[in-house]
Amino acid sequence: MTLSTVDTVLCIAVLAATLIAFMRGHRVSARIAQRARALAGEQRVALGMPATGGSLVRRIEVRFAALGERFPLFEAAHRSDLAKRLTRAGFRGARPVSVLIGIKAVSGALAALGMLLASPHVALLAQWMVLRIAAIAALFMVGMMLPEFALQWYTRRRQRQIAGALPDALDLLVICTNAGHSLASSIVRIAEEMRSIAPALARELELTAQELRIDGDTTTVLRNLAERVDVASLRTLVTTLAQSQRYGTPITQALRVLARAERTQHMHLLEEKAARLSTKITLPMMFFILPTVILIAAGPAALRLMTVLR
Repeated sequence: MTLSTVDTVLCIAVLAATLIAFMRGHRVSARIAQRARALAGEQRVALGMPATGGSLVRRIEVRFAALGERFPLFEAAHRSDLAKRLTRAGFRGARPVSVLIGIKAVSGALAALGMLLASPHVALLAQWMVLRIAAIAALFMVGMMLPEFALQWYTRRRQRQIAGALPDALDLLVICTNAGHSLASSIVRIAEEMRSIAPALARELELTAQELRIDGDTTTVLRNLAERVDVASLRTLVTTLAQSQRYGTPITQALRVLARAERTQHMHLLEEKAARLSTKITLPMMFFILPTVILIAAGPAALRLMTVLR
């Protein structure tokens, strides 16, 4: 056996031993989480609700969650930060954190395995074992960071959707408060109307309405909404509603002014996007449209010139 073959076999053995150690590492938290999921499933069956884990996607989710609960590289502080980021992306509960950690572990392992298989074909990595191990470790870290980048992109996309639908929701809130509805009933009605237009905003409003039914502290519930969504315009709305209830000012007039300001700001954003289109379309015109125009305009003259010069 050559030296590169021995190195490859040793790397595969180390990775396999590490993976087996992770899979067999039944910690106390993993057993507690497994028992909690079992009790939750029994409760859902007792209440007549459909049990989870039947579909293929649900089974894959359970596998990733089990792997994430046993993965020892993430502390409680990092898991809490991931839970907050997942909440802003619309994923709530304890399982999404474990699923994300499981996806990060699998993504890092796949990236490391790809680097392990490709390293014998790279001259520098094939000669030096230390560089090969460093490259595998680097690819493992990069693979673990990719799911967080995807989560960040999805969160920003969701926040843009909520911010774009917020002016319409404010107009509906003004109409409902003018009709004499309370804040809780107005939020419920807006969530029903916005469900087909902006599902993300409708889900957040439905959760806020449920919290208002349970907790009478409107200010705390609205601040929880602003913390979950993390949109500047929604924070302004929450601040306006909290100040109106604190100082006793008419909420309808404040909402009307805020809705007009949000609508104006949304129009300014659309105008800015339209103004940037002329700059963005320059390169496509130079590489795709202009060569075609030159070919159509100068092509016949070039063919005739070639004929004459013969």
